[in-house]
Amino acid sequence: MKRVLDYFCLFFISLSFGQQTNFVDFKHVDALIVFNQLAVDSTTYNSYDIDFEILNKTDSIYLDAVNMKFKHVALNNIAAKFKNDGKKLIIYNDFEKGENHKLNFIFFNAPKKAMYFLGWENEGRNQIWTQGQGKYTSNWLPSIDDVNDKIEFDLKFLVPNGYEVISNGRLKSKSDNAGYFLWEYNMEHSMSSYLVAVAIGKYNKKEEVSKSGIPLKYYYYPEDSLKVEPTYRYSKKMFDFLEAEIGFTYPWQNYKQVPVHDFLYAGMENTSATIFSDAFVVDAIGFNDKNYVNVNAHELAHQWFGDLVTATSSEHHWLQEGFATYYALLAERDIFGDDYFYFKLYESMIELSRQDLSGNGTSLLNPKSSSLTFYQRGAWVLHALRKRVGDVVFKKAVKNYLERYKFGTVETDDFITEVERVFGRSLTAFVNLWVVKKAFPYEKAFEILKAQSTFINEYEQVDCQAKTSKCADYLKYYVSDEAKVKVISQAPELVTVDVFKNSLKVRQAIAQYVTKIPESLKTDYESLLDDKSYITIEKALYNLWVNFPEERAKYLSKSRNIVGFSDKNIRLLWIALNLNTPFYQTDNKQALFQELVDYTNEKYNADLRRNAFQYLSMMQSCNEECQSNLENAKSHHNWRLVKFAKELSEKLK
Repeated sequence: MKRVLDYFCLFFISLSFGQQTNFVDFKHVDALIVFNQLAVDSTTYNSYDIDFEILNKTDSIYLDAVNMKFKHVALNNIAAKFKNDGKKLIIYNDFEKGENHKLNFIFFNAPKKAMYFLGWENEGRNQIWTQGQGKYTSNWLPSIDDVNDKIEFDLKFLVPNGYEVISNGRLKSKSDNAGYFLWEYNMEHSMSSYLVAVAIGKYNKKEEVSKSGIPLKYYYYPEDSLKVEPTYRYSKKMFDFLEAEIGFTYPWQNYKQVPVHDFLYAGMENTSATIFSDAFVVDAIGFNDKNYVNVNAHELAHQWFGDLVTATSSEHHWLQEGFATYYALLAERDIFGDDYFYFKLYESMIELSRQDLSGNGTSLLNPKSSSLTFYQRGAWVLHALRKRVGDVVFKKAVKNYLERYKFGTVETDDFITEVERVFGRSLTAFVNLWVVKKAFPYEKAFEILKAQSTFINEYEQVDCQAKTSKCADYLKYYVSDEAKVKVISQAPELVTVDVFKNSLKVRQAIAQYVTKIPESLKTDYESLLDDKSYITIEKALYNLWVNFPEERAKYLSKSRNIVGFSDKNIRLLWIALNLNTPFYQTDNKQALFQELVDYTNEKYNADLRRNAFQYLSMMQSCNEECQSNLENAKSHHNWRLVKFAKELSEKLK
């Protein structure tokens, strides 16, 4: 909360900083958002109605509303006394306990963050999308930044014809209005304001229905029809699994997923409408390298843990991220098996241990904890707790917890108390060790894994940092792919022709770690260029180009039509290698160089731009156009690109 002006009375200052939820309960919002022009400099003209109940006598209430202008502000249809301080809309009245009121107004705004307009200044992909968590919905919609006040939002959007509009809840109606379409969405239950969302763009959609009858809607760009299956692979299976595993019926009317351009994070679990980065929109080959499965499952799990029950504060943030991480792993276990599940827990255990060794470990209840702590340690708490109390108790406690606190807010003690109630014993010692203490209990975690998984025991036994005669045998005989990758990373010189006969994962490790290619492996190494893996092809192409200069033309010819991921990883490498192969004259070098420079333009996605900048920097060829685009990148909404652009600019000085 932000401090109000000093001349307001002490009571109001206390209310602004403290719990407004003690004085007012906002019930229902009915808002119309009008996009006059789908343009970057567009402002919106909007109407807004909100119903609320007074819980305790007070002389004012407020809505968070950043940089907005208001007209026709009325309380119960009578002109209201109000103040707009640029951060809040404050309504003054002698409010008495038990009263119900309706506030309505017209507001205007041009959001600087939380709502992003992409693509209209160039020939990029035209989109509008929002991100509430960490950015605050109050930048585009009057709302409540405090997560403890849950409101039912029914939103309508007036948008030019030709665009799809995806928002929270069920699409109640869609009607033509003189070249614009009015999209009316309806929610049935309340949610925290940070979960309000809208995405607007050119989309098609695929639809399925869950076992329980919930409509599932998968949105995609019209040109990406061949990427729909690999992108959304296992979506329905995971939905059905999580409903059964959690034991609590999915609480919203439907579930929608929509990719957007240059999203700030991997994904965001807006109630009933997950928005995710279109970097996860992949083809069948890309699926093998980086896919949407984990993010998909994580954001879906949040529909229960985060959306249905919401942590009261960041001190209890693990109740959202730890639960979503754990249940996503359970969903992946159902698909990929036990070994996958335990190996992911093993990897997070190692990362948490390293964090402690670096001095950055914290209690799970520290509001300033790292994402690693909130996500992975939180997941470990649940895995260890399940082992401690047993499957039956754990699942019953989780179901009871969701039932007791549905559409409300929770703290750590609420969940632990529910488990203790079913378990019949105190969990104080468990909580102190796994939740409260600063250090992650590495030894206990490792004991649990070793007792549960022979796969992990085998993986631990395979270690070739100190070279032994066994190491070569590990690659010849049966050990897991993960163990073979470990051996190759530690002793790449042990790779033989026979090792190339292994799986895609092992072959990818060869491309990554065998950077000095002996002549005896040349033919087999060249076969990596045919693998169904863009990561393998990228690494193999570079290593072959470096190791066999006389064969560079052959490698460039073979890979000339491969693009790779959405960041064009292989295409950019191919251009850079081509430009540095003087005798390869098949292509117009100047045209290729200009293509590379063009990829730094703002019409392309942030990852592609960053990669293009990097190649031009390495080649010491960031020309005037490149540097102009670099300067432009410093004002991008994606903080990673901004940070990169600023650092590269300093380097180029």
